[in-house]
Amino acid sequence: MNVVTERLKLFKQMKASVRGSEKYLLVGVDVAKNSHHAFFGTPNGRTLQKNLVFDNSIKGFENLRTLARDLRNQHGLDDVVYGLEPTASYHKPLAEYLIRQEEHVVYVSNVAVAKNRALLDGRWDKNDKKDAANVADLVGQGRCLYYDVPDENLRVLRSLIAFRIRMKKEEHALRMRLRNNVFAQYFPELEKLYIRAGQPDDVVLAIAQHCLDPREIAGMEFEAFLKLIMTRTIRIEQEKRLRELWLIAPLSAGCRVHDAAKWEAQSLVTQLKAVRETVKDTEHRMAQAAQHFPEYACLLSIPGFGPIVSAMVLAAIGNPARFENRKQVLRLAGLDLSASRSGKNSDSATPVISKQGKAALRYALVQAASVASALTPNIRSYYSNLLKGRELERGIKLKMKVKLAAKLLIVAWTLMKRKEYFKTSCFSG
Repeated sequence: MNVVTERLKLFKQMKASVRGSEKYLLVGVDVAKNSHHAFFGTPNGRTLQKNLVFDNSIKGFENLRTLARDLRNQHGLDDVVYGLEPTASYHKPLAEYLIRQEEHVVYVSNVAVAKNRALLDGRWDKNDKKDAANVADLVGQGRCLYYDVPDENLRVLRSLIAFRIRMKKEEHALRMRLRNNVFAQYFPELEKLYIRAGQPDDVVLAIAQHCLDPREIAGMEFEAFLKLIMTRTIRIEQEKRLRELWLIAPLSAGCRVHDAAKWEAQSLVTQLKAVRETVKDTEHRMAQAAQHFPEYACLLSIPGFGPIVSAMVLAAIGNPARFENRKQVLRLAGLDLSASRSGKNSDSATPVISKQGKAALRYALVQAASVASALTPNIRSYYSNLLKGRELERGIKLKMKVKLAAKLLIVAWTLMKRKEYFKTSCFSG
């Protein structure tokens, strides 16, 4: 039995037996950037030590372990469980240090901490000492999660995916600045004729970089305008739309374009292109990192799962054995159903997805479902059966694609566990 499997087994045993037990010492840690606060207690509500403040350093970590060991021996307790609340990346050095020392480490969700805070003393105030006790209280109730420490390859893949998510957000922000600040102010007609028509983005960027001023476009011959902004062969419908743009340029309602506006547009375009190159390079590195896992080929066999979606699912699930059932997997992506059923709404409330999990993974799965339902016959048939009799309901197509995305995630988890490739029988039900 390897170390990961042993840690997972111990976690399940602890979670099942911790409530009301008298053999565990619970150490709740409120994490911060420079120093942490710790609380020591037992699952049956005894406080053994509180308000230990220790540095975010090896010496501070050793002081924490020394006090925990002394309290365990003093009170005749068998095991020590350290509970952490994830805070940015500040908790990772402490957690990994404790795990390297073969300590038992779990974490509690931020949502659970927020909701449990007032239950400790009936007040809503927040402070570091109280939060450390709050974490220990949740661990004592068994409301904690397994702290997964990935191997080196999985760590690299997760780091790349997190970086890609940040870059995609930056890319979107730059696109919106161009669209809502630059074009809306200086060339508003571009929004209707080109951006909303779903035309290639490189054409819009070329206009922003070379001829933002519609009056400048009006002073050109159409062939000169076309040659200035097109860097590749264009289709007939694209040329037609560009001609429309050229014809309305003299009548544009945009503000006068000054030199600073041109410089801003060119700078935004340069930044956007650089971010896109970074995203492209990151995606290439993601595909390379994912090649180290045999499950990656299994995921690639699923319809709609390209290299990016497969890498994201692989990184999110990690070790498939750490999930006991499909409900836990669905909660990972926030695709689990929930509804507020109370009073008059107890019978009529419609369940919706919780959206409490990984948003980027959920979005990627819905995109994969869209591709699979359009291009793969048996999945298209499955999707059509979901829609049958409900075609006129508002938003039903998106809802069923979300349902299909949940199905694809469960299929992916199952294939990872079995190390098998996709078969059409996966969608027979």
